[in-house]
Amino acid sequence: MVREDGKRNFALRASSGEEESVFSGNTPRQAALKAARRLEPGSSEDAADRTELRLREKGTDKVHIYDGWAWEETAPDDKPDWMPNEITEANVSKKGIDHLDE
Repeated sequence: MVREDGKRNFALRASSGEEESVFSGNTPRQAALKAARRLEPGSSEDAADRTELRLREKGTDKVHIYDGWAWEETAPDDKPDWMPNEITEANVSKKGIDHLDE
């Protein structure tokens, strides 16, 4: 369901079907990137472990399936004072859409 501000809510589903967290975004990819940033980061993008992320769009039976990974990177030189020197970057790759039978 689309909120007044145009964002949609996506629930992160565990393999058991339990919904652990909710991420919001204008697109499923935006929500998947937010979820991927919570993964255990690798030392580099190539060394990061790929993890399957299943995000159910609230109010629908659609489950968006992504591979997500995160890694540590040095913050840019023009970073704000509050930002740490090491930051977590993330990326996702869409695998497809599944529909719930429930």
